[in-house]
Amino acid sequence: MTKSAGDTLPEATLRRMGADGPEELSASDLTRGRKVVIFSVPAAFSPTCQEAHVPGFIAAHDKLAAKGVDEVICISVNDPFVMKAWAAATGAADAGITMLADADGAFTKAMGMDFDAPPVGFYGRSKRYAMIVEDGKIAHIAAEESPGVCEVSSAEAMLEKL
Repeated sequence: MTKSAGDTLPEATLRRMGADGPEELSASDLTRGRKVVIFSVPAAFSPTCQEAHVPGFIAAHDKLAAKGVDEVICISVNDPFVMKAWAAATGAADAGITMLADADGAFTKAMGMDFDAPPVGFYGRSKRYAMIVEDGKIAHIAAEESPGVCEVSSAEAMLEKL
């Protein structure tokens, strides 16, 4: 079942690269007592993700912070090494965007946002979506109908909902 506004964020382990290698973080620890914007993408380095979704959140980062957002997080079904490389390649790390790996897809599946697209080699990937999470509860969530579109899940759309 797909999560919706009012639902509690599912518990799952996400990963990022730390000074000593991969680190584990829990979804609840990331959101407890905080307002965060989380956006999820089908694949690091893919065209829409690379050219629209991440750059939009980089450009809007200060505006999101001004509206009370404590952290902007990007999640992808990838490993933490890929997410670190992607953060560096896009400038997301320098802009303050937290890039997290859902290595086993557990978070994505628990959100009800997993999909397969065999023609492009996507299996168990995340649909493109964004959400506002306040103290572990989903305040707003919007998913794209097509993985190649970035409209209702864009930074601008999240700004309008804050």
